[in-house]
Amino acid sequence: MKNVLVVFGGVSSEHDVSVVSASSVIRNIPADKYRLFLMGITKQGDWYLYEGSPDDLPEDRWLERGTRKKAFLSPDRSIHGITILEDGKAVNQYIDIIFPVLHGKNGEDGTMQGLFQLSGIPFVGCDMASSAVSMDKIYTNSMADAYGIPQAAWDSITRYQYESGEKNLEAIEESLGFPIFVKPANAGSSVGISKAHNMEELKAGLKLAFQHDDRVLFEEFIDGFEVECAVLGNDKTMTGVVGQITPANEFYDYDAKYDNAASLLNIPALVPEETRNEVATQAKRVFSCLGCSGFSRVDFFVTRDDGRVLFNEINTIPGFTDISMYPKMMDAAGVPYGELCDRLLQLAEEKWS
Repeated sequence: MKNVLVVFGGVSSEHDVSVVSASSVIRNIPADKYRLFLMGITKQGDWYLYEGSPDDLPEDRWLERGTRKKAFLSPDRSIHGITILEDGKAVNQYIDIIFPVLHGKNGEDGTMQGLFQLSGIPFVGCDMASSAVSMDKIYTNSMADAYGIPQAAWDSITRYQYESGEKNLEAIEESLGFPIFVKPANAGSSVGISKAHNMEELKAGLKLAFQHDDRVLFEEFIDGFEVECAVLGNDKTMTGVVGQITPANEFYDYDAKYDNAASLLNIPALVPEETRNEVATQAKRVFSCLGCSGFSRVDFFVTRDDGRVLFNEINTIPGFTDISMYPKMMDAAGVPYGELCDRLLQLAEEKWS
């Protein structure tokens, strides 16, 4: 039986999503094949080995229930696992595979993946480099342009460029035209994103984005449908059934994703089969170009007027809650949640062993 370390929480604006995702993952990993160790990271950055019910992870109830021991993942390859601090002693526990369920900064951006690679322990998902590039929207868009992947027109600005006057918003307006989406370069789950219809809203959106990052991406508005594709594999990949989002709000922001039940999820997407096939093809291409492995959810727009497929963004540790699109799209393709978790753990060993 393999020892699997599930890591959840984290110092991230998506901490609350992570604990819900992890609760679902823990309940679905085949218990007859894997022995689970649960490592929780608080919003303040404290690490604990948690023993208790996965049902207590949401809303950080795990910090009040069950038992917790101070522990950390060791970068020492001779340990190949975690170090647990108890009664003034340090005890090492061997780990076979790590399953990170960490969304956003300090979890999905290559920081944790670098630690995993130092430890020498196989882990689920993308490596440090592909995680970092995929998390940073400016780097991602630059890579997409380099590989000729169709996407919306875009521009960017840094805090220094804006405050020094080296670059101004009038130039952004001239190149993209309103409305304009304003996005922090490094944030997930639509955190800090806004849609600006005029210069006043553009300035407000930039101020909001700067709360999350010193680099900001601007994208032209695409009149179209939001579709998503689940990719699974390493070098050889498969895709789930392409899904479509009908957001409850003006765009698919954080509230529409997690708090507003009026958002509609359609699997398969309500676009022609030919278009769904093109989305799947482009999703595999993005996955490969960015050097991804394990799994990712790749998001696209399908334009309303002529049906063009335009790359939007990639998530290298997509939401894994009971209502998340990634497991639902894979389930529709014949890979139920439990089997999906098992495959991801096998893919981790294939890549890193």
